[in-house]
Amino acid sequence: MLLHLVCFKYKPDVDAGTRQQHRERLAALKDIDGVTDLKVGADVVQSARSYDTGLAITFPDRAALDAYQKNERHVPVAQFGVRLSEHIVSVDLDIP
Repeated sequence: MLLHLVCFKYKPDVDAGTRQQHRERLAALKDIDGVTDLKVGADVVQSARSYDTGLAITFPDRAALDAYQKNERHVPVAQFGVRLSEHIVSVDLDIP
């Protein structure tokens, strides 16, 4: 199993409605082939080191992650997130 984690730090001028729209678009990707589980949400702690939105997706293997990255539904959502964000970080972990 592979856990794909992504955190988005939005540009200061991105309003609450647009942030929520991004989260909804991410949540809608849960039924793409190969996605075992998907969780997305807004940061609730809001500390100095916090990001604004977190995304956690579980895949059965690396091939499923690679296919997801190129998926025609994922690509425009990823591009939307890039336009909204001043910084994005990700990490992919092997999990039991």
